[in-house]
Amino acid sequence: MKRRPLIIPACAALLFSVAGCSSKPAVRDVVEQPGQDITDGNIADPTADNGSLKAASAACLAGKKITGRPVRIVSTVAPITNLISLVVGDNSPVVTGIVPEGTNSHTFEPPPSAAATLEKADIIFVNGLALEDPTLAMAEANAPNAIVCELGTSILPSAGYQYDFSFPEAGGRPNPHLWTSPQLVLNYLTMIRDVLLIADPENFMSYDENYALVSEMVLQLDSAMFTATESIPANDRKLLTYHDAYAYFGIHFKYDIVGAIQPQSFEEPSPQDIAAFIDQVKSQKVKAIFGSEVFPSSVLEQIGKETKVRYVDTLRDDDLPGKPGEAEHSWGGLMKFNFITMVEALGGDASAIKSVNIDTGLSDKASYPQ
Repeated sequence: MKRRPLIIPACAALLFSVAGCSSKPAVRDVVEQPGQDITDGNIADPTADNGSLKAASAACLAGKKITGRPVRIVSTVAPITNLISLVVGDNSPVVTGIVPEGTNSHTFEPPPSAAATLEKADIIFVNGLALEDPTLAMAEANAPNAIVCELGTSILPSAGYQYDFSFPEAGGRPNPHLWTSPQLVLNYLTMIRDVLLIADPENFMSYDENYALVSEMVLQLDSAMFTATESIPANDRKLLTYHDAYAYFGIHFKYDIVGAIQPQSFEEPSPQDIAAFIDQVKSQKVKAIFGSEVFPSSVLEQIGKETKVRYVDTLRDDDLPGKPGEAEHSWGGLMKFNFITMVEALGGDASAIKSVNIDTGLSDKASYPQ
């Protein structure tokens, strides 16, 4: 198999750029081959404000070849840990996740035992965009020689950062949930592959083949979600969720993110907030309200009862379905489950998504903490 060109994400594969706090959808992206630029008329000049992007990308690609032993990789949230492990496949690098599934990753404080894991790491992958600041601080203190790769920060210019109810711009912490947009995940995969090629160049063919297999699965899910979305009337493509995890998803698939219940403090919303959401659900004729397994909320159930709108409490944020080792226990399994749940709750036909085979045939040997 011919190796694809090594792409430097600082100047390539920028998918969209949306200024301010708008969550309104942009024009649908044109799906091309993994690793290529995906452009439409709404993309901002990638050189306009991408100082942080260039710095993050350079940090990711500043590694060196590891010899004499397997490459040691540490990751944070489960969806990213899975993507890394799939690109690694049957090669020798050891991938260790440190954020337990079902944990609030925004408030996660790594235990003292994580310091020893980070200390031994050659590469530390995090999502970035201020999601894992305590972990980054621990890495800085205990793993000064490791490559720290902030995937989200390295592939999206700051003009594309989304700010919303749970992540207001005044707080300075953008919405970090880039992995809910398949097109952005393609860029994650490109960076993961490129970092691995630097650390373990002898296995570049294997990493590149794995990258292609995972990217194809991502593209299939992306295409199926567009097909399923077309079965939902445009006026019904509205998402009211508990956790604000779908800003980038909404832009890509043209869903209107009408709100999220969980405030910036990650505490319960005020009575005034609840009353405003009830009015919003009624006035915008929202078809379903989506809760989260990770963040159970009696507030959403209350809003559903008072507005007589269906309440669905099974969305997953970064808690992978199935058990470790199963195909469903993956980023693909997570997205497939959530996409089907949302489409069906909004009255659409999810058969295209159900037909996607998320089993890439690749081994996920990552360690997922309990």
